[in-house]
Amino acid sequence: MPNAEPWAGEVGDMPHPPPSAARKAVISLKRERKVSPLRRVFVSRRGVPIANLENLTALFRENFTHYGELGASVSVWQDGHEIVSLAGGFKDRQHDQPWTAETMVLFWSATKGLAAASLLHACQEHGIELTTPVAGVWPEFAQAGKERVTIAQMLSHQAGLAAMATTVEVMDHDAVAAALAAQAPAWPLGEGHGYHPRTFGFLVDETLRRITGGRTLREYWRTEFAGPLELDVWIGLPPERVKEPSSIFPTKVSPPKGDAFYTTFLTPSSLTARAFASPRGLHSVAAMNGPEARSASFGAFGGVGTARGLAKFYALLARGGELEGRRWFEPQTIDWMTTTLTQGPDRVLLLETAFSAGFMRDPVDANGRKLRTNFGPSPLAFGHPGAGGSHAFADPEHGISFAYVMNQMDPGVLPGPKSLRLVEALYAGLSAGTDR
Repeated sequence: MPNAEPWAGEVGDMPHPPPSAARKAVISLKRERKVSPLRRVFVSRRGVPIANLENLTALFRENFTHYGELGASVSVWQDGHEIVSLAGGFKDRQHDQPWTAETMVLFWSATKGLAAASLLHACQEHGIELTTPVAGVWPEFAQAGKERVTIAQMLSHQAGLAAMATTVEVMDHDAVAAALAAQAPAWPLGEGHGYHPRTFGFLVDETLRRITGGRTLREYWRTEFAGPLELDVWIGLPPERVKEPSSIFPTKVSPPKGDAFYTTFLTPSSLTARAFASPRGLHSVAAMNGPEARSASFGAFGGVGTARGLAKFYALLARGGELEGRRWFEPQTIDWMTTTLTQGPDRVLLLETAFSAGFMRDPVDANGRKLRTNFGPSPLAFGHPGAGGSHAFADPEHGISFAYVMNQMDPGVLPGPKSLRLVEALYAGLSAGTDR
């Protein structure tokens, strides 16, 4: 049985030979017993030499040696080309199954960005503005005072349907959609927002079906994006592939004491607890590793795939909606993704959050300065993290996309140090390259 973590880095065709310092770095990596050799050297298409990205590589390795990572991949694209791909660790706690860049894993709420993009694309293709009431395409949604809730408000977590008022099984899409349509909002429209951790996917999926004449989110994502772009990213795996992904493992670290979110999360009657508990079912990490969960179409928390696949999709968004000679999104649709629709205290997450049409954004202060840099320094960046540490985003200003997936969860629903240290190193490396 292996007793050390395998590690590798790779990328596509290199436009220039590596500098001598980088070549020496590769040689030194080959001499270390704890890592496997780099298969290829990577250099940015914008001329950023590998020497400026060596810190990112070292930090990725530290995720395993200092931060308890088990298996993980990171992929970075710039100007539509992959410039960094790192993978290491294991798919299992017995260290029998090495993790590679082709390893798929559950990435939880990072699925929300894919679901939102699918609905935005359908709106674009059918000429539907985001100011259209949801009830305009889904008439039953007008019940209980929701007739004025727009598609934009639903996508930006303002609809007040974060927690369900009735008990409905998570595997019964039709029942969940019907219950949400009949339910009254938890707060008046226009009075803030609250993260919809699980119901978001059902709202998006049902709205998509109404717009497209019955096409499910699973089918729309596969035929419109994943298939044409050759992404190994799924919102509902086919039966023959449900055994392929790595299992996901619950956190081994206790949440911080006194944290307002976790205190409220553990209070069953709270909006936060009810939001994460409904619809009923699939509440454990072990349950999400099962074939039923992996094959289901959960647009809020059920996506499975590789870091490379996630990053390539966000590369399409970072390039203004065009990739490999084909345009998927018009400029206005990209504006829906980059424009913050709501910011303020989150009624569910209990911290300052900001959302565009289905994507998370970094909140800013009164002077426009970022309060967090989960998505890098650019004010145009957007994306979505997943519980436990997965992370993905697009930065149209710099043509950058980033994705990190892993199988050992940490506490929290926002990105943690394992990915954020890499984001910081990436932009530091890019800045150093452009300053040369």
